[in-house]
Amino acid sequence: MDRTTVRHVTPSAKGCEECLKIGSVWVHLRLCRECGHVGCCDDSPHRHARAHFHDTRHPIIEGYDPPEGWGWCYIDEAFVALPDRTPQIGPIPRFV
Repeated sequence: MDRTTVRHVTPSAKGCEECLKIGSVWVHLRLCRECGHVGCCDDSPHRHARAHFHDTRHPIIEGYDPPEGWGWCYIDEAFVALPDRTPQIGPIPRFV
């Protein structure tokens, strides 16, 4: 894992950016620790966090809703320790 991709970021939205635009639901949120994109998890219908990784190659996400304090690397397919937890810009709307 490249530690330079774990940054202090500002969340881009109060929910999954793409789901909010299309009026869809999500299960949990994932925060990109390189740019701050907020996307939905793989259990959500559209899997926007994973799509963001494929589009940008930003590999590290944080469990964001609820704030869980863990990280995941899409490249290594492994949990990673994060240096901190990103504060929510909540309240975060719940859909599922």
